[in-house]
Amino acid sequence: MSSAQLSVSNDSLQHGTHIVIIGGGVTGLAAAYHVQKQARAAGVALRYTLVERDERLGGKIITDYPGDAGEFVVEGGPDSFVARKPWAIELVRELGLGDEVIGTNQARHSTYVLRHGRLTPLPAGLGMIAPTQWLPFLRSPLFSPWGKLRMALEQFIPVRRNAADETLADFVRRRFGQEALDLLGEPLLAAIHSGVADRQSMLATFPNFRAMEREHGSVTRAARKQAAKARQNGVQSAAFVSLRGGIGTLVDALVSRLHGTLLTGRAAVGLEPDENPGSYRVHLDDGTMLHADALIVTTPAYAAADLVASFSPELARTLREIPYVSTGTITLAYRRSEVGAPLDGFGVVIPRGEGRRINACTMTSLKFPHRAPDDHLLIRVFVGGVNRPDLLHLDDHALVSVVREELHDVLGIAATPVWSRVYRWWNANPQYNLGHLERVERIAARCPPGLFLAGSAYRGVGIPDCVRQAQEAAEQAFMSIQTRQVCGETHADEHDSTSVLT
Repeated sequence: MSSAQLSVSNDSLQHGTHIVIIGGGVTGLAAAYHVQKQARAAGVALRYTLVERDERLGGKIITDYPGDAGEFVVEGGPDSFVARKPWAIELVRELGLGDEVIGTNQARHSTYVLRHGRLTPLPAGLGMIAPTQWLPFLRSPLFSPWGKLRMALEQFIPVRRNAADETLADFVRRRFGQEALDLLGEPLLAAIHSGVADRQSMLATFPNFRAMEREHGSVTRAARKQAAKARQNGVQSAAFVSLRGGIGTLVDALVSRLHGTLLTGRAAVGLEPDENPGSYRVHLDDGTMLHADALIVTTPAYAAADLVASFSPELARTLREIPYVSTGTITLAYRRSEVGAPLDGFGVVIPRGEGRRINACTMTSLKFPHRAPDDHLLIRVFVGGVNRPDLLHLDDHALVSVVREELHDVLGIAATPVWSRVYRWWNANPQYNLGHLERVERIAARCPPGLFLAGSAYRGVGIPDCVRQAQEAAEQAFMSIQTRQVCGETHADEHDSTSVLT
């Protein structure tokens, strides 16, 4: 159907036309924003309702401001997003928050790896896993002589011509060797998804590395070319950015711009197709029912499966194939006078082979400015995932005690924190295991008309990818309503003409 035909239906969108969005995390909020934006641009009347089971909007994005005057900025979930993916930055600017964007502290950007119980910095110029500067790499005590040789030989490893998926572990081991996998691939790359390198899909999580191998014959060669080009162009922008007042300000800005109905503390407990193809009845836990001319579901995959199981069991089964893990973050505030300078950098990643009970820690107040007063230090610790998920079942006091013991052993901090904050994220981290993209394609193929899925379970876990999926879902939902209405008008016209002729 042509865009000219679709534009005819703009006038036919009535006040009764209604989109329901289930899930009030950043994906759901961005979807509502883009639905509203689409309707305004088209000059049509369209209602939407967002349903969120929690009283709070934002999902895993939560920013708190402890202290007598709220002088600390604490992130319970993501504290930044990737700068090279444009969708979040574009949304931030559209919401008037462009001046609030801040980069990481480039003067204190070192990351350390715990190696045989000792803190060892990553060598300068390491492009995630590929060395772009040979001298710092060769001088680094992080890798053994054999490990360095094996990583350097990556430039001569044949390119894998098979386009099929492989695990992150297989890719790193094949290109860089086992030591690179143990010290970088597992704690640095797989940890981004709270996953296991031996299960994680390479094509779903780091397709850029496969592209670098294919296009340049070597990840190292490609990374060195990219680094040289950046230096030549004088580009030194931060890989990750945040907002001065925390990521929660993005949620606040989104909510303030939404004019639809936002139902919090209300859960969608059932869906059923309406008599009109592509329309649905949404049943809420308080007994009320919403009619939806299109439906955008942004919940975790297992929650979406529960909603569609009654009328689309195959879709539900495929959704349940996406596994989840639980994670937690613990933030502790210290007086600088009591801890000194435990680490001159952003933080520490901890390989599983070290046998520690924590996965990593970040010097939050060193990573970003404006996170704590100058005389205090904020440290954020990551637990759970596939490494010691049992810790999440401890109460706050016991969990903080474990974290303090680990920080004493790893960083030498013996001081008592001024305060601490614990955040648990139960079954909140989707795992992009081998074959994930094919699984997502099957999910898309099994979605009935008028139902659109978006969120971290599918095509990217970060904020930019969730915003992109939200925008696409909003466009598809809007288009589906237009298409059905145009087709309905066409069929009605054909029926009228036939009646007159007969």
